[in-house]
Amino acid sequence: MPTLLVIDDEPNVLYSMAKSLQSRTLEVATALTAKQGIERVQGQRPDAVLLDVRLPDMEGMEAFEQIRKIDPRLPVILITAYATTETAIEAMKRGAFEYLIKPVDFHLLQEVVAKAIELSRSRHVPAVFEETVDAADSVVDRIVGRCAAMQEVYKAIGRVASLDVPVLIVGESGTGKELVARALYQHSHRSEGPFLALNCAAIPETLLESELFGHERGAFTGAERRRIGKFEQADHGTIFLDEIGDMTLATQPKILRLLQEQKFERVGGNETIKTDVRVIAATNKNLGDLLPAGRLRQDLYYRLKVYTIHLPPLRERLEDLPLLVDHFLRLLNRDLGKSVTAVSPEAMRALEKHEWPGNVRELQSALKYALVQTAGDVLTPDALPEMIQKVPAHTPQPVAEQTSLDVGQLVSRLLRDGEPDIYRKVGLAVDRAVMEAVLRYAKGNQVQASELLGISRTTLRAKLRILGMAIEKQLLPDSDQDD
Repeated sequence: MPTLLVIDDEPNVLYSMAKSLQSRTLEVATALTAKQGIERVQGQRPDAVLLDVRLPDMEGMEAFEQIRKIDPRLPVILITAYATTETAIEAMKRGAFEYLIKPVDFHLLQEVVAKAIELSRSRHVPAVFEETVDAADSVVDRIVGRCAAMQEVYKAIGRVASLDVPVLIVGESGTGKELVARALYQHSHRSEGPFLALNCAAIPETLLESELFGHERGAFTGAERRRIGKFEQADHGTIFLDEIGDMTLATQPKILRLLQEQKFERVGGNETIKTDVRVIAATNKNLGDLLPAGRLRQDLYYRLKVYTIHLPPLRERLEDLPLLVDHFLRLLNRDLGKSVTAVSPEAMRALEKHEWPGNVRELQSALKYALVQTAGDVLTPDALPEMIQKVPAHTPQPVAEQTSLDVGQLVSRLLRDGEPDIYRKVGLAVDRAVMEAVLRYAKGNQVQASELLGISRTTLRAKLRILGMAIEKQLLPDSDQDD
C-alpha cells in the first residue's frame, strides 16, 4: 500500500490530514519537525511527501533539498499559508511536484496527492520485459509478449533508450504506450531525474500551454499566482506527452522551439527559460494523416519522429494471449483476493476469437470482470463479458484459385490515387497473397500451413480474420484444428 508522509508542526493539521486522507488504498504517516520527517523519508521511503515550508527547526528549502538528496524522484508537495512565498516557487523550479495554499480545498488535495502517488509509481516501479524478472516479483510492471513484433519493440527500446533523442511511440489505445515510455526513461541516463506524463487530449485547450510551460500571475483570468509548468519541473529528466496528435496548433510552435532549442517562456511572461528535457511522445493516430488537413505542423512532425516505435495491436499478436491472460490472472487474483488458477479451453477460444478493439487494456478489464463473476478456480466462458461471448460474424471469402500480386504496380497505383497509409495497405495485400498461396498448397490444412509459414495456428487464424478470409477446405477434424 502506498504511503504519504505529512510534515507539519501543527498537530491539528497532522490529525486532520491523516483522518481525511487515510484509506484502504493509502497509508498516511506524520512528522512534527523537518528533522523527524527527513529521518522518516530515509527509513520508511514513502511514496510522496506533503511538506509545510515553515517549520521551527529548518527552512523549508533546506528540508526540501535534503529530501531530494535522499530520493530525487520522490514527489514533494509543498504547502504554505503564504500565497506569495518565493520559497515554494523556487522549490517548484527545482523539481517539487506542486505547492498548495492554506487553507487547502480537500478535493483539490485529494486530487494532487493521487497524482503524486501515481507519478511516484511510474518513477520507481520498473517497467520490465516479462522474461527478465521472476514471476513472483510483484514490484514491477511487466511488458508481456514473446511474438516477433514484440521482440522488435524490445530491440527498439534497447537501441534508443540511452540516446538523448525524441522518441515517438505509435499504437492503438490500450497497447501499452506509457509502459514503453517508462522503460525508455528507466533505461536512460536520466533515470534519476524527473519523469512527468501529460495526456494532451485530457486537458482543455485553454489550459494545455499553462500545464506545459507554466504562467505568470495575471496572465489570464484566474491566474492568481505564478505556476511552474511541466517542462520546468522536468529539468534534467523526461516528459511523456501522450496523445500528441490532439495538441492544438497554437501550442505546437512552442513545442517545436523546445525540441530545437530547449527554451520557452511562461504564458504571460517575457523571461526565456532554459531547460534540459527529453521528450517522448505517443499517439493512437496516424500523424501523417494530420499534415494535409493542417492539424499538425510538418516541421514538428519530423522533430517528433526522429525515432519511432510501433506497438502492435493485440489482434495481431494473439500468440501472446495465453501469456497475457496468465499475467493478469496473477495480478488480479492478488488484488481481488481470488484463486482462479486456470482458464477453460472454451473460455480461451472465446478470448482468441474476440477482435480486442481496446487491446491489452480491454483484456485486463474483461478478465477483472470475469474473476468477479467466477466462484471457483476455473474461469469459464459464461463469466466473460457478453460482448466477448458473442463472436461477431465474418463474411466468408473462399481462398482464391490463383494468386497474383505486383507490389510495384500496387504502390504506384496507391501513390497515383493519393491514398494514405500505404505501408499498411501493401502489407495486407502481401499477407493475403502469401496466405492464399500457402493455404492452397496445404489444401486448407491449418497445421501444415502454420508450419510452412513459421507462425502459430493462433496467429494464422488472427490474420485470416483480419483479411476476411475463410478456409475453403479442411482436411483435419475440427478437434485437431484447435490449440
